[in-house]
Amino acid sequence: QVQLVESGGGLVQAGGSLRLSCAASGSTFSINAMAWYRQAPGKQRELVARITNYGTTTYADSVKGRFTISRDNAKDTVYLQMNSLKPEDTSIYYCRAESSAGGYWGQGTQVTVSS
Repeated sequence: QVQLVESGGGLVQAGGSLRLSCAASGSTFSINAMAWYRQAPGKQRELVARITNYGTTTYADSVKGRFTISRDNAKDTVYLQMNSLKPEDTSIYYCRAESSAGGYWGQGTQVTVSS
């Protein structure tokens, strides 16, 4: 089992920045990749960014050049640095861990970008 706890969400004006954190605990040795997803009201959950154990990253087209995913393996923590935020980035952001035993989700953290 893997437990995930997100933090760092909040309210920010358009053009501002936020950094989300996701701390993993439990069977972290089984994690192959970690990712951030988001889900806005009435919309499907979508992949924002993903990073593998090898450091390979993937981004949604809508966030390329603005968001950066990184991880600190010593702390079992993944980060999402979000710059140049737009109102359309407003969503609940979820952390996900992909492991050999399956996938795990965090509880989510709200990000609200005002215009």
